[in-house]
Amino acid sequence: MHIQSKLPNVGTTIFSVMSALSTEHNAVNLGQGFPDFPMSDELTGLVNEAMRNNFNQYSPMPGWMPLREAIAEKVEFLYSTKINPDTETTITPGGTYAIYSALTTILQPGDEVIVFEPAYDSYIPNIEINGAKAVPISLVYPDYHIDWVAVQNAITPKTKAIIINSPHNPTGSVINEEDIQQLRKITAGTNIFIISDEVYEHLIFDDIPHQSTLRYPDLLQRSFVCFSFGKTYNCTGWKLGYCIAPAGLTKEFRKVHQFNCFSCHTPSQVGLALFLKNRDAYLSLPAFMQEKRDYFKQLMQQTRFTMHDSFGSYFICGSYERISDEADKDLAIRLTKEAGVATIPVSAFYHHGKDDKVLRFCFSKKKETLEMAVEKLARF
Repeated sequence: MHIQSKLPNVGTTIFSVMSALSTEHNAVNLGQGFPDFPMSDELTGLVNEAMRNNFNQYSPMPGWMPLREAIAEKVEFLYSTKINPDTETTITPGGTYAIYSALTTILQPGDEVIVFEPAYDSYIPNIEINGAKAVPISLVYPDYHIDWVAVQNAITPKTKAIIINSPHNPTGSVINEEDIQQLRKITAGTNIFIISDEVYEHLIFDDIPHQSTLRYPDLLQRSFVCFSFGKTYNCTGWKLGYCIAPAGLTKEFRKVHQFNCFSCHTPSQVGLALFLKNRDAYLSLPAFMQEKRDYFKQLMQQTRFTMHDSFGSYFICGSYERISDEADKDLAIRLTKEAGVATIPVSAFYHHGKDDKVLRFCFSKKKETLEMAVEKLARF
């Protein structure tokens, strides 16, 4: 039997490769983006209680209504935007799924989607599996800002969507108000959709306001805005998120969703609906994660890495020009084997493997994990 692959250029992701290598060599894993510290006891308690109270069957296809109502309340509180929990919010099994479903909802063969690189690794395969074409635009190194002139020049009659991601994975850069104004200007009067990846919505540092597309009615009318409970509440294994979009777009989104996942884990939704009422739980997250960023940057002064700025997410990038001139993937593999620390080469986030000699580190770890990793890196 032979399958004509829909993704002929895709192999095992670098995350799987580096995690397997990390396990093989018993390395400290600063590669994959997940915490190694406990999540909220209050939230796990609420989910356990939901299971004991028999909230164990299918929830409605769009999601548990009290959870969607709690999301709408949070959106109005944070962004002064009213959304309809019934017709504009869909609970999904993770943020990546929401992005895939949004792209599948809008794309037809031959369409083009503008993607900023380095980019989260699911974007381009999601586009290509739908028969569309990714149009990559490199963020400007070393601060990874958007070149809006390049965006304007890349737009054609086939441009169906632009994917934006802030706070940004893998670089930790964030979109500012000027970026939003440029995006508004470029998309005004067009039929271009926006896929806004905001899974790190609450992990933004230095008192920088998160420029959510939910703040801007003209952008929201053309947007699918995707979020992750896993990244917000440090429970990435729960694979639970949501997508907010105008009613007409949500209607089409749910046509895809209902025949793919249909319904998400009910007890988690019931617990999250109650936990979202606790505003301090998400308002305290920026300071909590910024402390980890700052501590890791301080520790890394013991090494010969040159750390870049990170204004959000779980991640910070570091250049290694004072250490080696080898390819970033080769150094990442050697670090795992010889130093016992796993990282991710940033070239893996470019479709043509652009190599600026930069590695990505995840600082969303326990203090002792970061200390152990840096001790090994300093010796290396």
